[in-house]
Amino acid sequence: MRNRAKYVAFFVVPAFALVGIFVVYPVARTVVLSFLDSDGKFVGLENYIRVLSSREIINLEGLSRGFPLGALVHNLLWIAIHLPLTLALGLVLAVLLRNVRGGAVIKSIIFLGMVMPMIVGGVMINFMFDRNLGIFNAFLKIFGIPAKSWTAYPDTALLALIFGSVWLWVGFSTVLYSAGLETIPKDLYEAAQLDGASALKIFTKITIPMLRPITIVVVTMTLLWELKVFDIVYVATMGGPGGASNVLALQMYTYAFRAMDFNRSAVVAVLLMMSTLLVSLPLLRTLRDDQS
Repeated sequence: MRNRAKYVAFFVVPAFALVGIFVVYPVARTVVLSFLDSDGKFVGLENYIRVLSSREIINLEGLSRGFPLGALVHNLLWIAIHLPLTLALGLVLAVLLRNVRGGAVIKSIIFLGMVMPMIVGGVMINFMFDRNLGIFNAFLKIFGIPAKSWTAYPDTALLALIFGSVWLWVGFSTVLYSAGLETIPKDLYEAAQLDGASALKIFTKITIPMLRPITIVVVTMTLLWELKVFDIVYVATMGGPGGASNVLALQMYTYAFRAMDFNRSAVVAVLLMMSTLLVSLPLLRTLRDDQS
């Protein structure tokens, strides 16, 4: 037992040391920094009040005038649009390509968006919505809609990034749903067909409920990505024009490395951390309960 304990300690202690140095300490330091001013004096919630009341985070005037609405509202819009589209498209593509010849090749092509670095994805989104080169404008010309550079206008920049990111992320949900479909017993489908169930009823009563664990995983991972999205926005628009496509992660970067205000940057980092915990823990608990 002593020898076993030595071996366990030999592998566990370095792992805990690395986690402590590169995870626990930075998180604790960030939390402490969010309660201090630039001189290192404790100021309580003053930094949080400054950040949450700033127009960069929540712009109440934008609710009546249009974008920018503030980084926090932009992240919420990203979730409200991107999440349901990613789930729906991923599930539909997985079901449609399940028994199609060459479906694996098509799914591999769809998954290329996930394999591609998000920096490259941001550049490609710019090209997709460009006035002269964009495929989106080429499609709109069919219906006589005039072309424009969608990422260059405040009222369309954020929406262009959101819809462009659906293309980059839908491969993730497609692959996971495709794997989940293979775990559903075929006997269930055969029994439902013998009972005369329609394709729609089979889909809603068998496929969707049986894919519930996969859906929880996809929702969790997608929400975490949407909360911390940074690289696409940084490359495509830098949060512009005029902050119309700004998000929390980019605002954290702006506070830290442009305004050199590390205290406010720490506040945004803490808010992001709390948001991810509030989102992920209930979903993971639900997944655990489903499996138990």
